[in-house]
This record gives sequence, C-alpha cells and structure tokens, in this order.
Amino acid sequence: MKYNIKINSIKTVDEIQGYWSTDDYLQLLEKYNFPDAGTAKKETLHELLLMAITDFEPKDAAIIVLTHKLGEILSEGQIEQISNDMLIDTVCEEYPEIELQYALFNCNQLLYKAFNGIFPSANATIIDCSITPIDANSAIKMTKEILLKLFSKGLSDRNILKRLFGEQMNENASFPEAEGIVWNLESKDFINFSVTTSANLLKDEDFPALEFEGNYTELSIEY
Repeated sequence: MKYNIKINSIKTVDEIQGYWSTDDYLQLLEKYNFPDAGTAKKETLHELLLMAITDFEPKDAAIIVLTHKLGEILSEGQIEQISNDMLIDTVCEEYPEIELQYALFNCNQLLYKAFNGIFPSANATIIDCSITPIDANSAIKMTKEILLKLFSKGLSDRNILKRLFGEQMNENASFPEAEGIVWNLESKDFINFSVTTSANLLKDEDFPALEFEGNYTELSIEY
C-alpha cells in the first residue's frame, strides 16, 4: 500500500521528558547516599539527584546509574567498560546492541548534566509527522517497523539507517532492529504521530523533502 508522509516538525533535544520516574529518582538518590529523599517534594527530585551524583567520582557515578538501569542485562565487566568509555565518547550512539541505546542515552545525559560537560553530550530527535493511506480509507495500524519502511523513501542516501539497514527498510524483510531504533512512537488518532529516536540515526538533514510517498508491503511468510 502507498502512503503520504508529511513531516510537520523535527526537533533536536538533549533530554527525554518523563523517562526517569519518581521511583527511579528515589532509588538513585538512595544509591547516591542522599538522606531523606522520600520526604523531598516530587518536583525537586531531579535537581537533588544531579547534586547527589556529583558527590561521586564520574566513573563511579556512571557505574551506579548504569547498574540501576541495565544491571539485569549487562555484566559488571560490561558496565565497568561502558563507564570508562562514556567519559571519552558517546557510547549511546555506537553501542552494538541497538536496543540498549535508549537507556544508555538517558544515563549519559543525566551524567552529562550533573557533571556539567565532563561526559560528552548526545542528542535525540523528535519527529511529528502525518501518515495517511493513498489508496485506502482506513487509518494505518502503525508499528515501529512499518514507520521506518515508510520513512525509507524520503530519507537521504547518506542517512546512516539506509546504509546499515537498507535491505530491511526497502525489501520485504523482517526488521526486528526497528524496536531499538525508534525509542517512542505515539499517536492519538492513528494519523498524526510523534517519533523519538537518536539524532545519530535520524535528523533534520536526513529528509531532503518534508512530504513524500512511501510504500509498505506486508511481510510474506514462507512455510
């Protein structure tokens, strides 16, 4: 099926609002030895955490937040290595397990803001777009995989996703990596969508035109 894609806005941000929950803040404040965090006002928890983090050496602070978010997925050795690498490079843009880049981005930016630039900064992209079927009346049931396949026709050939995942984005092929590439996909009406991803993967200059057509063919399954 063919669809019309209109890019309404592309915004670059250095923080994902709402990623850290109140429970995250309270647990991290305890791990950073902040006293009586439970009595603090909710709206102050973020700033209190930034202050508490700086009582630790940067590498030790990184280990704590990485263990909090990824301790059940990564080994102590992997976390130790990432905590070293984060001080010199944007690991969240290059980590080979793409499904972990979202968590790594948010850990990185928390540390970046706490230490006022000791950690290299990274950016995210939020794309607001409209997607409407050309040859059908029904709204599309959007998934992250379908979205990226539709975006493919409108992306510059220099775009990193097209170079890394050209076959998955353009052919009738499975694309499980889409779940890690698109961090958030939201819509209230199934026509207008908000898409959040890494600015390393999608950014303003990757779209030569703000309106284009895309195709999606349902994946055929061979038995």
